[in-house]
Amino acid sequence: MIRFTRNLKGFGLAAVGASALALGSQAAGQSVSDRDETAQGDVAVTIYNNNLALVQDVRQINIRQGESKIEFPDVSAQIRPETLSFFAADTTIAEQNFDFDLLTPVKMMEKAIGQTVTLVRTNPATGRETTERAKVLSTAGGVVVQIGDRIEVLRDDGLPVRVVFDRVPPNLRARPTLSVNLLSSRSGTRPASIRYLTPGLGWSADYVALFDDQRGTTDMQGWVTLTNNTGTTFHDADTLLVAGNPSGGGRRMSRGMLTPGTENSGREQVGDFYLYPISARTTIANAQTKQVSFLDVQGVPARKVYRREVGWLANERAPTPATTEISFSTSRDQGLGDALPAGTVRFYQRDQQGTPQFIGESGIGHTPMGSELSLRTGEAFDIYIQAETEKREEITAAEWERSARYRVLRDGEVVEQIDVERPKKFYRTTIRYTLTNAKSTAVEVDLVQSGLMRSWWASDYRIVSEDIAGMQINADRRKWIVPVPAEGERVIRVTYESRY
Repeated sequence: MIRFTRNLKGFGLAAVGASALALGSQAAGQSVSDRDETAQGDVAVTIYNNNLALVQDVRQINIRQGESKIEFPDVSAQIRPETLSFFAADTTIAEQNFDFDLLTPVKMMEKAIGQTVTLVRTNPATGRETTERAKVLSTAGGVVVQIGDRIEVLRDDGLPVRVVFDRVPPNLRARPTLSVNLLSSRSGTRPASIRYLTPGLGWSADYVALFDDQRGTTDMQGWVTLTNNTGTTFHDADTLLVAGNPSGGGRRMSRGMLTPGTENSGREQVGDFYLYPISARTTIANAQTKQVSFLDVQGVPARKVYRREVGWLANERAPTPATTEISFSTSRDQGLGDALPAGTVRFYQRDQQGTPQFIGESGIGHTPMGSELSLRTGEAFDIYIQAETEKREEITAAEWERSARYRVLRDGEVVEQIDVERPKKFYRTTIRYTLTNAKSTAVEVDLVQSGLMRSWWASDYRIVSEDIAGMQINADRRKWIVPVPAEGERVIRVTYESRY
């Protein structure tokens, strides 16, 4: 007879957890305090930005002469076994294995297939417990058991049922374990080191910047955020952070970087990557996020920038708010004086009561010392810009240009020739920029006109007139710093002559 019984939360996999894990600890002869200990030795962890870490672990191991098997519990559960290197004096490796079947409720049930377990059911009304012996038939999509002459599927309805195992199934371990088969020419205790790569351990940088608009400065703190999802805690580890990605695919330049720096920060480097050591040993717990300070600088010169970039021949129907940016330098003489690993910069500013308030954030890439940064924090509430093409007219060239000619050849002789003539056209364009300011103080706005260089044939353009002097950023972009009065408006006009 087949009967579907509503029992056992999580198809029997979650409810067996307490019994299974308790039995496993008892079988290993461990107390509660023992489980909190670790078999790791002198641990050093090098963590990269790309969710990859190098773990080096030196343990004192008693190795007997001849053939022996040495086990290393508490390695990363995500270890890449092919990256493992092992060294102990007077030994050679015959074989290495990584036992990745950990003692979990799911694995307990899977390993119990074909075995007999005890089901303990509790009557919700009376609290009375009844027990039955059951043979585990399958765990694919649910737990199927045989009780006497009937088959039951244990279902997920939260009724109180637990599974009691007679023993821990073979080949299950409470902790990720690496085993090495050795040949040793002598016996005795000696240092044995393992080194391996593992994913699941990464870091990022986060910056907290307190901006003072009146003084024109910012205070900046840098925090390293460590994240461990390896399944293993690394105890009292000597931790080193590497800013970079050794496997390639490095970060692009930050959009807020105006000029890359040319100053050396003096930090230690390996290859082309900067090293950021954590000053004291630290325990990196599994499933934990930890923050460690690495930068604390006060009074870095900084200024607020209002910015708007306009495309060529813009004819906007409505004004657009300016972006707000905080501009500062990482150079030595500007106070910050350090290379900045990639991360997120969050800006704060004090209100009238002196309470810091969040005003925006921006991401940066790996930034060399001496760089000029202008990081966007949001859009201005009071500053608007509207660009309109006020006038555009064609200028006729004095001469025509014969711009295209081709010939038709048959059997090596010219049978037809066609000349195509096209006039060389020029345009004079006047663009009006209207800037408004609803603040009680005057501001300056960085206004940028882009799209000036369309292609190689149209590189000859001219600025015929401009209401205020501009500066050429490059062949495609020109910038004006426009003063806008308090509670006022400023209109400037720029006239261009071009071939487009």
